[in-house]
Amino acid sequence: MAIKKVRPKPILFEIIIGIILLLIGIIWLYLTSPVDRNDDNEVEVKITSGVGIIEISNILKEKNLIKSKNLFRIYTKIYSNKSLKAGTYKLKRSMSLGDIVSALEKGSTYNPDNLKLTFKEGQRITDYAKVISDNTNYSYENVIALFRDNNYMAELINKYWFLTNNILQDGIYYSLEGYLAPDTYYFENDVTVKEIIEKMLDEEDDKLTKYKVSLGNNIHYYLTMASIIELEGKTLEDRQNIMGVFNNRINAGMHLGSDVTTYYAFQVPLSGKLSSAQYNTTNPYNTRPTSKVGPPIGPICNPSILSIEAALNPINNNYLYFVADSEGKVYYSKTNEEQNSIIQELIRKGKWNG
Repeated sequence: MAIKKVRPKPILFEIIIGIILLLIGIIWLYLTSPVDRNDDNEVEVKITSGVGIIEISNILKEKNLIKSKNLFRIYTKIYSNKSLKAGTYKLKRSMSLGDIVSALEKGSTYNPDNLKLTFKEGQRITDYAKVISDNTNYSYENVIALFRDNNYMAELINKYWFLTNNILQDGIYYSLEGYLAPDTYYFENDVTVKEIIEKMLDEEDDKLTKYKVSLGNNIHYYLTMASIIELEGKTLEDRQNIMGVFNNRINAGMHLGSDVTTYYAFQVPLSGKLSSAQYNTTNPYNTRPTSKVGPPIGPICNPSILSIEAALNPINNNYLYFVADSEGKVYYSKTNEEQNSIIQELIRKGKWNG
């Protein structure tokens, strides 16, 4: 007598297939994710001309930049429609497999023998001009003169979508303040100041493009607010909450009352001191006088992408005041009386830096 084969029921078969696909998806996501999301240290990788995918995967695995050599090879065959370019790269273990492949497709201008310039988040145009003058043959005065050249600024407005005529308003100290992407850049040793500026604007373009819809026609406003919260809060959450406070004050017809805008108005370093008269002086940048409602005329530093995200995505709260202690912890309050009480407590504890 013939034995009948028992076929799995269709539903059970579909469940098994579904589980298998789910497991494959989980494994795929794991293997394409960063080796270490928290490791932002740069790893130098040199890809010589003529090296193939197998050799590249070996190099990346040896540098602990990818989790699987085989998956790297499969990934490039499926998703990469461009050749991977030779060059010396600065990669990070916090980059996903897709980010690494994109970087290799784009190519690298990095050369360890080239000029390295680091422009930090929260610094001003004047700080950036000093970085350039300290590391090149261009004088500080010549660099600043270019930042104040309105004809050059008009050229840049025509070239970059995120630059508008708002940067040419009377009263603006430096048109590109707030619009230069903080980062570390590498240049040929004979680079011009214009090339440095436009490299930073190119990077800003790359970073802002994903927020283009959210920014809309209010780019200048959001970059201005981002520059303030960059200096007022340390964490993303604090910056989002502070943006929420500023929104509440604007909606209530109040002045922002931000000290960091006064420092910029008088071009005083944040480590310096201001007088009572300066705090109360009317200035397009100074938001301390009660007569100044709304944001300053323009950005007061070059903000990080974290602050731009915070400006676009504030935490809705019901606070109207905030203050930070000497350790950077931010305290929020609904009334001026609560604010003063917090300040007195901080003074008592020796945590007041006002």
